[in-house]
Amino acid sequence: MNAPLSQAALPLPASHAPAVPWRGMSAADYRESLRRYRPTVYVDGRRVESVADEPALRPGVQALGVSYDMAHDPALAPLMTAVQTRRGGRTVPRMLHVNESAGDLLNKLEAVRVLCQETGCAQRYLAHDALNGLAQVCAAIDEARGGRTHRDRFDAYLDHVQQHDLAIGIAMTDAKGDRSRRPHEQAQPDTYVHVVERDGRGLVISGTKAIVTAAPYVHELMVMPCRAMGEADAAFAVCCAVPVDAPGLTIIARPAGRPGEKAEHGAALFSRKYGQTTAVVVFDRVFVPWDRVFFDGEWAHSQTLTYAYATHHRHSCIGARAGFGDLLIGAGALMCEANGFDPGERANLREPMVELIKITEGFYACGVAASVYATRDPLAGNYMPEPVFANIGKLLLATQVYDMHRLAHEVSGGLIVALPGPDEDHNPATAATLAEVLRANPAVPYDKRIEVARFMEDLTASYQGGWTSLISLHGGGSPAAMKQEIWRHYPVGSKVDLVERLLERGVLAPQAGGPARAITRNRQPGRCCDSGCSAPGQPVMVPLPPRPSAG
Repeated sequence: MNAPLSQAALPLPASHAPAVPWRGMSAADYRESLRRYRPTVYVDGRRVESVADEPALRPGVQALGVSYDMAHDPALAPLMTAVQTRRGGRTVPRMLHVNESAGDLLNKLEAVRVLCQETGCAQRYLAHDALNGLAQVCAAIDEARGGRTHRDRFDAYLDHVQQHDLAIGIAMTDAKGDRSRRPHEQAQPDTYVHVVERDGRGLVISGTKAIVTAAPYVHELMVMPCRAMGEADAAFAVCCAVPVDAPGLTIIARPAGRPGEKAEHGAALFSRKYGQTTAVVVFDRVFVPWDRVFFDGEWAHSQTLTYAYATHHRHSCIGARAGFGDLLIGAGALMCEANGFDPGERANLREPMVELIKITEGFYACGVAASVYATRDPLAGNYMPEPVFANIGKLLLATQVYDMHRLAHEVSGGLIVALPGPDEDHNPATAATLAEVLRANPAVPYDKRIEVARFMEDLTASYQGGWTSLISLHGGGSPAAMKQEIWRHYPVGSKVDLVERLLERGVLAPQAGGPARAITRNRQPGRCCDSGCSAPGQPVMVPLPPRPSAG
C-alpha cells in the first residue's frame, strides 16, 4: 500500500523520476490516510477532531471510498484505472488520469456513471477535470513564455498525486462579494483568493472559496480562479495546490448526506450511507512553495483554465447525473411493481417511465458525442470533450432534473411522502395493521414496498433530493454560462451558408474593408477527415463483463 504520509513531509518526485507501479489505496486505506492529517474543520458549529471518524462526514468519506474499492474490483478495474502511457506506462486511477484519447473520455464518462449509480455522487471526478484543464493551461503559458517551467511543475505534481493515489478537492468558486464588481474592485478583497506576498520560497494567499465539494475529507485542495481575470485582477489570478491541513486554512462544512437520521430504522436509506459535503474554505495567509504554484499573476491565461476545466467538468457531470437517473429508473420500476402495476401494460405508467429513460439517456448521449468528437490539445497533448455537446448535455440535465423528480413521483404515487414514520414499523400497536392494509401487490411483501417508497423519498423528496436538484442546476456553472458556451462554439455560420446556398443567392460576403458578418463568425469544425473521428489504433471504451445481480 502506497498511502501518503503527512503532506508537510512528503516531497514531490522529480518529473523525470522512474515510473513507480501503481498499487493504489482501498477505501479502508483511504480512510486511514485521513487520520494522518490535522485539518481545521468545523461542522454544525463544532470543531471536528478526526475527519475519518466524524459521524456527520461519514457518508461523504464512504462515498469517496467507493472510487478506491472499485479500482480493485476485477470486473471494474479496466474502467476505473487507466494506463498513462506518457508517464512510463504507469497504471493510475481513472479519476487522476490525463486523457490520451477520445476513448479515455468515453471510459471516464462511464466510470463516473457507474460510481454515481452506487453513491449518488462520486465527487472524486472533479480532480480528473482539474488536472486535465491544468495540463492545458500550463502548456499554454510555457508556449507563450518559452521554456518548460509550468509543465515541469505540473508533471511533478501529477506524479505525486498518481503515485500516492490522492483525493484532490477543487477550490474554485470564490465568495465573490458584490457580483457587480470585479475582484480588484471589492471592498473586502478576501471575498476572492489572492496573493498577498511573494518571496524566494513561494507565495502567501488569503481569501475565501465558497463552495468546495468534499473539502474536509480530501488530501489536498487545488486552488483555481473562478473567472476570467483582467490585468487589474492579476493578484487574483493564482492556481496552486495546498495540503488540506496547511496552517492558516479553515474549513467550515455542512454534514454529508443525512448522517444518523433514523439510522436504526432506515428512513434515510441511501443518504445516511452515501452523501457529500460542501464547505466554505478560508485562507488566512497560507504559504505555498513555488513547486506547488502552477500560475501566479497570469491573468491572460485564467480564461483558458476556467474554460478547459468547465468543459471537462460538465462532461463529467453528464455521467454523474446519468448514474442518478439510473437510480430513479430502477426505483420507479420497483414502485410500479410494488403498487401492483406493470408499466408494459399501463400506458399511464409506461409513458412517464419512458420519458424518464429518454431524459437520462438523452443527456448521456450528448456526453458520448462529446467524447467521440473530442479534440487533442495541440500543446498539452490531452483530449478535450467537444464543447457544444458537453454543454448541451449539462444544460439538459441541469434544467430537466426537476422533471426527473416529477416523473419519479408520478409513477410512485403519494405514498412516498405520506407514509407514517419508520418507528411505526416497529410499534406493536400499529405495525401489524400497517403491514396488512398497506400491502398492494400480493407478490411484494409490505416491508419491501415500504422500503422502496422510503428510498424514493430519500432520493427525491427529502433535504437530499432538494440538494441534488440545486447542485445539478448550478454545479459546474449556471445554465446561463452553458448557453453562452453553446452559442460561442456552435457553427451557426455553417448553417447560414447552407441556407444561402439552397436559396441560390450565393453566400453573402462582407464588403471590402468592412467588418465580418457577426452571424457567420462560427463555422463547422473539421469533423470529417481521412482517418475519421478516431485515429488508427486509438483506444476505445473498454468492454466490461456483466456484473452479477443482487439475487
